[in-house]
Amino acid sequence: MRVSEAVIDRLVAHGIDTVFGIPGKQTLPLNDAIGDSDAIDFVVARHETAVTHEAWGYAETSGDMAATCVVPGPGDMNAMNGLKNALNDCTPLLHLAVETDPEIRGGDGIHETPPDTYDNVVKENVLVENPEATLAEIERAIAVAQTPPKGPVRVGIPKNFLPMDVTLAEPGDYATESVHGVDEAALGDAIDHLNDADAPVILAGGGVRSADASGALVGVAEPLDAPVVTTYKGKGTIPEDHDLSAGVLCGGASPDLISLLAESDALLAVGTDFDAVATRSWTVEMPETLVHVTLDPEDVGTGYEPAVALVADAGAALAGLAGRLERTENREGAARAQAVREADADRMAALRERSQPPLPSVAALSAVRDATPRDAPVSADAGGFRIWTLVSFPAYGPRSYVNPGSWATMGTGLPAAIGAARANPDEGVLALSGDGGLMMCIHELHTAAVENLPIVLVAFNNSDYAIISEEAERSYGLDAYDWPETPLSLATIAEGMGVTTVRAETPDEIRAAVDTAFDRDGPTLVEVPTDPAEPQASVHMRD
Repeated sequence: MRVSEAVIDRLVAHGIDTVFGIPGKQTLPLNDAIGDSDAIDFVVARHETAVTHEAWGYAETSGDMAATCVVPGPGDMNAMNGLKNALNDCTPLLHLAVETDPEIRGGDGIHETPPDTYDNVVKENVLVENPEATLAEIERAIAVAQTPPKGPVRVGIPKNFLPMDVTLAEPGDYATESVHGVDEAALGDAIDHLNDADAPVILAGGGVRSADASGALVGVAEPLDAPVVTTYKGKGTIPEDHDLSAGVLCGGASPDLISLLAESDALLAVGTDFDAVATRSWTVEMPETLVHVTLDPEDVGTGYEPAVALVADAGAALAGLAGRLERTENREGAARAQAVREADADRMAALRERSQPPLPSVAALSAVRDATPRDAPVSADAGGFRIWTLVSFPAYGPRSYVNPGSWATMGTGLPAAIGAARANPDEGVLALSGDGGLMMCIHELHTAAVENLPIVLVAFNNSDYAIISEEAERSYGLDAYDWPETPLSLATIAEGMGVTTVRAETPDEIRAAVDTAFDRDGPTLVEVPTDPAEPQASVHMRD
């Protein structure tokens, strides 16, 4: 069997049914093998930067892994952005990179880059040195990607290996558990600290989603009567209409949410690494009694000193806590969470109630949420509007909302929605993007049209890099980075790529446009002009 055929057969054996990529002369043996299979599809993107974002969106909204395939050099380096995003977010994907032939390596062959160029953007970077080892390396790479903490793994396969018909080494089974169980002594200490608390609080991160442990999270929060704050990556791990949901620790977190954390007497932080983005470089005050659950020992002590640290899977740790926490009558967890929600709602009330165009983001997002099915997968791009989305657009399930975490790269919203639509073929998918982020990936509208994917892309157009302009003017006195004299019509671009378009300027128009779009086959772009002078969430919510 040819190496290329064996590679694709192994992907199929692991349930990988989608490869995102752009074909090139170097990848054609793999593309040929995919074409011969009825069990796997190749989605052709329009730029390699989008390829890895599409696979990321697939995994984030389904829990399953996709693969990517690109040509050497330019293709591989374009894909690095999404690989780093997936690494920071602990999202598994298999990145197949066609390498320069070994005999010309070092001789500046076409597209050649040193293989170690990619070491720092993936969980592991595998270079296949002999064609006979290809299958074993693929098997190991899949296991590494799926071993918590999960992440992207790059496999570099030299071009001349792919068409070879050689005897391939058959690998054994690889374990995909990094930590077994939970230390009982540490778990007992954690239970004692939490039971002794008068005002406990929980901080839930992306590890809860990765462990499929949302039910276990709620099962601990309710008897503990503890408000639940989530990180960027934990948004949706508790339904945000749950009585104990208290919001997202992010750049737009209000003083009320910050006070909730600071004034609690015990914190259960589960599935989070306390990254500098969420914690404002570790300036957010946390309770002195900290129980920290993380899979990575290197996370322990980052920014905050724990009273108890458990290196464990979030699901296993929460299961160990369940049934052993004492319910008391005076913790008032629901009231404490409600106070934060009401204070945040009051801060946004005037913005939400505006109905005259151009709308502020909060009013537009509120109308979009009204018309979006509760469980529809949602992908949100990075940028200024993302912070408004985090604080004002409720998510109701662990796989129903995806946005980039600490990497915070723009240009992810639409590609992630393409991945989500491939992973959830029976559901419409909502993509949220600003004009700045969308212009970094607008070519993928054509991918969505060619694949006829049921994506509702709501594009907030303020003709400005507003989050940059606000800081530039406020702190440096620089001219705004906007383009009001050169209007940008996203709808015109989308129409030229075969996408249905609608322009909606008021809340009623937005609700009608989004509702209709979810009933339509294929992609729809809803362009919403928004106010370039609106306040930024990171400033408004802190006042």
